[in-house]
Amino acid sequence: MKPENRIMSKNTVVIGAQWGDEGKGKIVDLLTESADIIVRFQGGNNAGHTLVVGKQKLILHLIPSGILHEGKKCLIGNGVVLDPQVFCAEVDKLREFSIAAGPERLKISRKTQVIMPYHKQLDSLREEQKSGPEKIGTTGRGIGPAYEDKAARIGIRAVDLSDPDLMLRKIEQGLLEKNVLFEKYYQVKPLAPKEVWERIEPYAQKLTPYLTDVSSELEQGAAKGELILFEGAQGTHLDIDHGTYPFVTSSNTVAGNASAGSGCGPILAREVMAVVKAYTTRVGSGPFPTELLDETGVYLQEKGSEFGATTGRKRRCGWLDLALLKESVRLNAPNEIALTKLDVLSGLPEIKVCMAYRHEGRELAHPPQKENGLSAVEPIYQSLPGWAEDVAGVRSWEGLPRAARDYILLIEDVLKTRVAIVSVGPDRSQTLFR
Repeated sequence: MKPENRIMSKNTVVIGAQWGDEGKGKIVDLLTESADIIVRFQGGNNAGHTLVVGKQKLILHLIPSGILHEGKKCLIGNGVVLDPQVFCAEVDKLREFSIAAGPERLKISRKTQVIMPYHKQLDSLREEQKSGPEKIGTTGRGIGPAYEDKAARIGIRAVDLSDPDLMLRKIEQGLLEKNVLFEKYYQVKPLAPKEVWERIEPYAQKLTPYLTDVSSELEQGAAKGELILFEGAQGTHLDIDHGTYPFVTSSNTVAGNASAGSGCGPILAREVMAVVKAYTTRVGSGPFPTELLDETGVYLQEKGSEFGATTGRKRRCGWLDLALLKESVRLNAPNEIALTKLDVLSGLPEIKVCMAYRHEGRELAHPPQKENGLSAVEPIYQSLPGWAEDVAGVRSWEGLPRAARDYILLIEDVLKTRVAIVSVGPDRSQTLFR
């Protein structure tokens, strides 16, 4: 692709603007054609991209989807928490598909935190203990406990995997408190440090050749004029600070974390693209003001194939929430929006959009900043006419039904951000560029 025809012309951060599952995988895949380096900057294998290779589906949880594009360098940044077993399994799966995934083009920051077996055990035991509204809906993959150990300064970093003596000492340290919890509180057998290391060592040996200085890789790439794509996981409102706390993930999902989670200065990330689903979905627990518990909600769930790529759980579905998205714009300052799954709305006679909230007798333009405040709001809707036409085959702005164009223009007007990409289906060709 010639530089002047590139979809992405500057270093770009791609983030989800809702609660994840916005279709970032397809957008990242499109932008990767223009990029030279793709770096994942936060999260773990609690997120997933569903990709199509030939006639087969491939789901990646850790490795950037850019690995499917020949000649692209894929990096896993220090802001990620990495499960060595999952990483090695994904590399093996890529090789089954005859996709090159060796250390020459796939690299991991030496500073990346490692998810250990005791993190996953603790995560699962905690969630099993909770019930009803207390359940967070975690994936049980050890993400939260790994980030906890990082903050407590007892975490294991990827570079440690090459030093067995250091690993044993750090595993012992990591289990000091956890074994007390396992035995006394959860009443399960404590873990032996040596056995934990023996379980992880085979993966450590496979993983260590992939380790590198990601900061240096980005610096060298930028010096050569290579384009960098910063890939986030989950969505803005799952951010540990800015999301619907406590129903959030354990890392910062907003665009501002791209530099910290990759190991570069913020000036290197020149533009931000926010991926917005044309309606709203959420997996797991937590407040959802526009959730539809009726036939329309079922229609969106079934037509949109709303099942989690990581968990397989049904996604809760609802109308587009522009009040929530105004907060996303405030937090991420996107230059452009990629609007996905517009085709799913086809066939609805009426479409509603949440413009603001009513909360404690006041109208709010943004979510209330209080514990679980979003569960106490009433959405203020604007109704729009729907469209009957199937838009999956449309390839131009002019080809969209008037009602669909009006829907997009309303989004642009309220969010003061240009909708540059419109996705009308899962295939790469089912995309409009404005």
